[in-house]
Amino acid sequence: MLLGRASTAPVSTSQLRALFLLEQHDGINLRTLADGLRSTPSSTSRLCDRLQAVGFVERSPSASSRRELELRLSGRGRAFLADLRARRQRELAVVTARMSPETRTMLLKGLEALHGAAATLADEVADAARVPQARTA
Repeated sequence: MLLGRASTAPVSTSQLRALFLLEQHDGINLRTLADGLRSTPSSTSRLCDRLQAVGFVERSPSASSRRELELRLSGRGRAFLADLRARRQRELAVVTARMSPETRTMLLKGLEALHGAAATLADEVADAARVPQARTA
């Protein structure tokens, strides 16, 4: 597979998802990360233990609660994600360079249609979340 050649070692797919979430939500707590991963806090804690062991995640006491820890990407974690993205972009550039201009145009149109459909779906989900649901007894 194209992007499979841009290895994510030394992290698993679940750990990579956690890194992306931490990149987007700097300083979140373990429960919020677990919710984002659709996992349990205990499994997410073990996952963070492994990420901390390789130097990708830092835990620090929360400023708002003595009982919570904040999770952040370390500099090494940020560098890993930047390198992964760069390798994936290079791989994609190699493949798309082998495509004809007409095929690249068709790919672009298809991706634009996919993006539009995804945006519409996201809007519909957001609208549905704002509409109060009828309750039954």
